[in-house]
Amino acid sequence: MNSALAEATSVPTATANFRKQLVWMVLVSFALHIAALGIFHFYRFRTEDNHFGYGWEMGRIGQSIALGQGFSNPYGGSTGPTAWEPPLYPYLIGGVFKIFGIYSDASAWVLLSINSLFTAFTCIPIFFIARRTMGERVALWSAWTWALLPYAMYWSLHWIWDTTLAPFLLSCIFLATLKLEDWPGLKGWVIFGLLWGVTGLSNPSTLSFLPFSGLWAWHRRRKHDLPSFSGVVLASALFFAVLAPWLARNYLTFGKFVFVRNDFGYELRLGNGPYADGRLMAYLQPNLNKLELETYQQLGEPAYEARCKRLAFDWIHANKSRFLVISLKRFFYYWNDTVKGTNSTSPVDFRTSAFLASSILAIWGLGRAVRRKKPGASLFLFLVLAYPTIYYFFYPGARYRHPIEPELLILAVFLISEVEKTNKKTVPQ
Repeated sequence: MNSALAEATSVPTATANFRKQLVWMVLVSFALHIAALGIFHFYRFRTEDNHFGYGWEMGRIGQSIALGQGFSNPYGGSTGPTAWEPPLYPYLIGGVFKIFGIYSDASAWVLLSINSLFTAFTCIPIFFIARRTMGERVALWSAWTWALLPYAMYWSLHWIWDTTLAPFLLSCIFLATLKLEDWPGLKGWVIFGLLWGVTGLSNPSTLSFLPFSGLWAWHRRRKHDLPSFSGVVLASALFFAVLAPWLARNYLTFGKFVFVRNDFGYELRLGNGPYADGRLMAYLQPNLNKLELETYQQLGEPAYEARCKRLAFDWIHANKSRFLVISLKRFFYYWNDTVKGTNSTSPVDFRTSAFLASSILAIWGLGRAVRRKKPGASLFLFLVLAYPTIYYFFYPGARYRHPIEPELLILAVFLISEVEKTNKKTVPQ
């Protein structure tokens, strides 16, 4: 009886301890971000090219929103309505610009602080994902590592973009998918549909994981004899309900269906053309190429996107073997980070060794988790297989790995914990 009583009281105590640690993780992470922001003056952006580096296309759209010109002008000037970027973060920028000033230091403080909050709060889904799949020790290590990780801090404090919002939302979706496995009723499906809707308006690239997460949840619920059909219908309806106002705006604006953003052909051309080598051909961007900007202005956004798509596909069709080779290079670059500088002749930039090492640890940890049949290991596998695929055919970059960084971190920490346990077993007592 005493042992049963002790066990019953230990569970709420452990839960309270975890909650305290989570609060501390978030507070410590956010405090470190704010301290770095103030000490190193990251809120002071360069003013070259009329502040374009302060939010890039999203910053320009935010400026138009703040000036009452609507969602428009991704490269400045007066190029008209746009669907070049998803709406969520540019509207955030526009709201901050409206209150604190366009391209002001005060606005940078606010936006970078919001980025820092997203990063700090990502500790929470990391902890619960890891605890459910890899155990409490890996959960604590993973969450604390994220809270103190300078690499995560870098994206929070250097980029006014959705780079820190995406991993937070995707981690919440990953956690909701895991919980759907045994979540009775429709509550979980409501959360699932709403989260995917908001994420679609923030970073549509993450939607490549949507069918895999939905099918995984359906399959796991089926094994537990839990109904899913009505939940899938409800989640789908909520997903499209969240997207509907923006899709309607795009149709009314451009006279055709545009799914969230309208830059597929443009992005494809930036990675595929006569001088393609697996990396971003930034010199084709309208902000860096006067001729491209003039073409964009003359044709208008829809026609310019169609032109870019035609040029890219024409080149791919005429250079199929080369396209295959550079796609393989892009696969390597995605996990190793791209070589710095377009004139580099070295296939490997040794400054990316830490990036490559983290990729190896995560993929190695994924393989071990699958072999050990850890809970949710297949969901990790689907994420790693599905999300990066588009970048193998467009162009890669460290920023495009960041949305799945929390899950990769969990896998790497899991691998390290397994090595530590193995070492302890082999040490003679």
